[in-house]
Amino acid sequence: MEAFYYLVFGALSAVVLGIELSKTTKDRINTSPAFNSFKNNYLVVYSLMMAGDWLQGPYVYFLYTTYGFGKGDIGQLFIAGFGSSMLFGTIVGSLADKQGRRRACVTYCITYILSCITKHSPQYRILMIGRILGGIATSLLFSSFESWLVAEHNKRGFEQQWLSLTFSKAIFLGNGLVAILAGLFGNLLVDTLQLGPVAPFDAAACFLAIGMAVIMSSWSENYGDPSENKDLLAQFRGAAVAIASDEKIALLGAIQSLFEGSMYTFVFLWTPALSPNDEEIPHGFIFATFMLASMLGSSLASRLMARSSPRVESYMQIVFVVSSASLMLPIVTSFLLPPSKVKGGGISFSSCLHILGFCTFEACVGIFWPSIMKMRSQYIPEEARSTIMNFFRIPLNIFVCIVLYNVNAFPISVMFGMCSIFLFVASILQRRLMMIADKPKTEDRSMKERDSEAEPLNI
Repeated sequence: MEAFYYLVFGALSAVVLGIELSKTTKDRINTSPAFNSFKNNYLVVYSLMMAGDWLQGPYVYFLYTTYGFGKGDIGQLFIAGFGSSMLFGTIVGSLADKQGRRRACVTYCITYILSCITKHSPQYRILMIGRILGGIATSLLFSSFESWLVAEHNKRGFEQQWLSLTFSKAIFLGNGLVAILAGLFGNLLVDTLQLGPVAPFDAAACFLAIGMAVIMSSWSENYGDPSENKDLLAQFRGAAVAIASDEKIALLGAIQSLFEGSMYTFVFLWTPALSPNDEEIPHGFIFATFMLASMLGSSLASRLMARSSPRVESYMQIVFVVSSASLMLPIVTSFLLPPSKVKGGGISFSSCLHILGFCTFEACVGIFWPSIMKMRSQYIPEEARSTIMNFFRIPLNIFVCIVLYNVNAFPISVMFGMCSIFLFVASILQRRLMMIADKPKTEDRSMKERDSEAEPLNI
């Protein structure tokens, strides 16, 4: 079955390469040298930040086990991370609108570096502090950098369409290529050079420090609402009013929570789904394959967003339906194919089908990220961008904490079914968002038609 892994990886590589090389002038956006310099600077920083994040991911659980902690203790550490992101991360991330987005990005680097340092201690309390710091850093990563980019892009007077190019390239590099390289580099440090499971965290801290230096030397500050008479509670109240009064923002938050909640649940489920009987599977290679599929999705998103049609609100309905169907595959195969009861060995035929379905889901993830970024840039008001984006993460973190706490209470098929339902609901909400977004255009067209009919005829 080893040939199957190489076949899937090779096929995805060929498709990604083919899409990138076959782009025509219609698929490319003509930009200015000033924008290209700005975009490349952001991509360098974002790639360094994501390298610091991806290097840690595969080794967190493994490091805790080497310190002698059991599944229950490790589960509490993970819950602490998501809980911290929900509570403290929401507050710290929201301060970016008032105190400055550049400052928040620097805070992310410092917080995550401190979290990496705590991994050197085998003491549970120190590791818990590290998880809390990591949760705060995660909220800053997924709100402050995007908020700074959108504000700076608009401040410099670049065309709005060019923003989608930066988004798609950031996901292609940061969530695709960098993730693959980080996995290989981490494997080199731990397995080849045998530097121990803490080595990837030390390397992550180095990448974060380099990125922080670039930010401090080349980024200017921007704010959401810098007024001194507006405290944090007033910011929260303003963000809540904005979400409640604008259905587009509320729908966007619900769509994001449903998709990302399913995505994070998938992260916990794919390993037991592919090796239900402790089959030997190459986790690192499969992870790299998933990231390659995500690169395929971001490449497709880049081509879609470069054109005026179809609009992002339209094609995302299809993406959510496809992602929902892809996570239904483990349920379908459990009915159609008899489960194997043989312990160990190689990957089964049904798990091979699962890999194909999971690659499809990861391709949808690659399309989702730049597309949701573009919609957020259109619908979320600038003065409360970071605050609202962190509000969106509250239901997401609650959902993931509940899943983590009850991960052994339900069969895997039930968990996949729940994720599939959530994604289908996201497609329905996306259709509603498209209809609302189209209303002003329809009303403007109707008003123009009425005005033209009301004009007196000149005889």
